[in-house]
Amino acid sequence: MSEFNILLIDDEPAQIISIKSFLKRRKYNVLTADSGSEGLKIVQNGNIDLVFTDFRMPDINGLEVVKSVKQINPEIPIVVMTAFSDTEDAVRVMKEGAFDYLLKPVNLDELEALVKKAQEHNFLVSENKLLKEQLQERYRFDSIISQSKEMEQVLNTAGRVAKSKATVLIRGESGTGKELIAKAIHYTSDRKDKPLITVNCAALSENLLESELFGHEKGSFTGATSQRIGRFEQADRGTLFIDEVGDIAPQTQVKLLRALQFGEFERVGGSSTIKVDVRVITATNRNLEEMIAGGSFREDLFYRINVVTIHIPPLRERKTDIPVLVDFFLKKYSKENRKEISGLSREALDYLMRYNFPGNVRELENIIERAVVLTRSDVITTADLPIGLTDLTETGILDPADFSNSYTEKVSAFEKSMIETALNLKNGNQTRAAEMLGISERHLRSRMQKLGIINPKRLNKEGSS
Repeated sequence: MSEFNILLIDDEPAQIISIKSFLKRRKYNVLTADSGSEGLKIVQNGNIDLVFTDFRMPDINGLEVVKSVKQINPEIPIVVMTAFSDTEDAVRVMKEGAFDYLLKPVNLDELEALVKKAQEHNFLVSENKLLKEQLQERYRFDSIISQSKEMEQVLNTAGRVAKSKATVLIRGESGTGKELIAKAIHYTSDRKDKPLITVNCAALSENLLESELFGHEKGSFTGATSQRIGRFEQADRGTLFIDEVGDIAPQTQVKLLRALQFGEFERVGGSSTIKVDVRVITATNRNLEEMIAGGSFREDLFYRINVVTIHIPPLRERKTDIPVLVDFFLKKYSKENRKEISGLSREALDYLMRYNFPGNVRELENIIERAVVLTRSDVITTADLPIGLTDLTETGILDPADFSNSYTEKVSAFEKSMIETALNLKNGNQTRAAEMLGISERHLRSRMQKLGIINPKRLNKEGSS
């Protein structure tokens, strides 16, 4: 463990000797200064982890020491020691950023407890900095896996808008990576050191969503047992990513529009106006223009969120990205599962290149993860790919320009493809797959039996036994 350097600033020699000897016995490295100005020179030139400073000193007082140290290095915790039990002085030093204060004569047990508290604080600050650096590294634009010209255009637009304050609307099918682009914009912006807060509108009911976005006051509705701040307040000075913005109910749209226009709102059940500085990024896989025409989405809100639009094309429209994504997911899941997978067979990659991926990048990732888990070889082959996928790509039966199959065969193949895709996307859950397809579960089971479809969930169980 590296040395913990403590600086003592006090014009009383007896106090310095007492505290220094106490800390030295506990293996801390202690530096001393008999004036505020001398102490500031040590801070300026040395690597100090914690400062204890007297409040009343002949040259500059403890309040000025706090202000000056914070200018040199705002992360150094400072404890102010004072012989006067003046609460006004304590409030002033804490407002200027002091870590804590001690009353003289100093209780050495309290002092040691503060040292340990400061060590924990410094560790957390250091850990948070590392985590932020890792996040910024992970979500840089050049960390996004792609090589297609279509994604180059997406990243170029996102990179240019990142430094601005403009609201951004990210459009694209489910699974294309809208949240990844939103995170890259935030971590490349001037707000990268501030919070990035995410809310998924599709996952919340209308009443819950309003409370989630704007917070609520105690007693504002049944179950509101305490005050709660919303995502807008949490994101103050940072970025708020509103996913599936097309799922917001009209009543909440009005409140969102005001928050975007004026940067202010009231909590649910509250009357006080709260002002925030938030950069908003939204995303949707829905056709907002059709929703406006149908009256379910406000046109004025659309123009407010649509300052800059980024459209992420589906994977079937940028198939040159498939090989690099496959390579990335292979390495990722090989490492996670402690397997040494060298790659895909040419035939397996050919199947993937010809598949249309209705679930986009998310579906490709699931296919590769499944293949890595189930394979008994060091190379992924067609045997490791989902049966439905290889059935679809082995022939041109789904190609409308290929007339080597009859109309009935093509219709059956297309129906089979839809059902197998729905089952794959819903992890074999027939109830959810039927809902996705807009048919009853009974009808789904009947068609599965007729078309010879085996539930992927059962396949996974058999493959892992």
